[in-house]
Amino acid sequence: MIEDSVRELKEIIASNDGHNAADRRFARAVDELVSAVYDDIGEVSALSARTLFDLFVIKVLYVGRHSVDAGVIDYLGALLEQCLLTSELFPADEDGRPRRLYFSDLLDPDRRPLGVANVFDAYRKYADGALFISGIFPSSLQPRSKGASHLRQRTAAGVDAAYYVSTGKAMYRMAARDDHAECAHQPDTLAKLADHFELYVDALNEMSERYIMGFDMQLIADKMLDGFNRYRASRDDRDLASARRYAAILRVDDVRFPAIDS
Repeated sequence: MIEDSVRELKEIIASNDGHNAADRRFARAVDELVSAVYDDIGEVSALSARTLFDLFVIKVLYVGRHSVDAGVIDYLGALLEQCLLTSELFPADEDGRPRRLYFSDLLDPDRRPLGVANVFDAYRKYADGALFISGIFPSSLQPRSKGASHLRQRTAAGVDAAYYVSTGKAMYRMAARDDHAECAHQPDTLAKLADHFELYVDALNEMSERYIMGFDMQLIADKMLDGFNRYRASRDDRDLASARRYAAILRVDDVRFPAIDS
């Protein structure tokens, strides 16, 4: 049901490419689907990762930031699904150990990982990784301090968010301009990813915080209260158990709800 509904939303977006169709009805449908994802939390679901990522991209980018580009919406959903594989971001070296990719590795034919057939693939793969890491794991790019004492510390050298933003933008732009290979996506999509890279990073940051690395706490609180209210009316232990699952996420103590046992 959720997969069919997300597919319908994407069809609406595709048919309105270049125009944002997220009116009140559309936004309400998205919110209802996000809420449905949180139903029966803690139980295993057969919902595909691609459906979830498409829904969250639509929520934070199309509804939240009024994006008008259907190609970008679809691209980001596919990107997130693909990057679930660690090997996409950190391909194995000669000894089978994951390694960090630098752009110089992708330009050198002898050092490219499997699946990077040409320079176009190198541009796009590097840009995808830069967008994924800076969007989904921004905290990993914060400067780390090190030093011999607590009083005197210095920043550890490393790759920061600004590096990923600047190189990601440049690589998407180079991929968009490359004309010797058939692009998996239209050049204008890659160009828009380059031009608005920071916007997409910001949207993915919100998605990561609210839906991937964390929870939408307002929605969790609403579902907790709904569960307790259903229990007051039904006295069904299943409703109480459901409410307590949401309360556990919020770290809410049951003693704050004395009326439920009266």
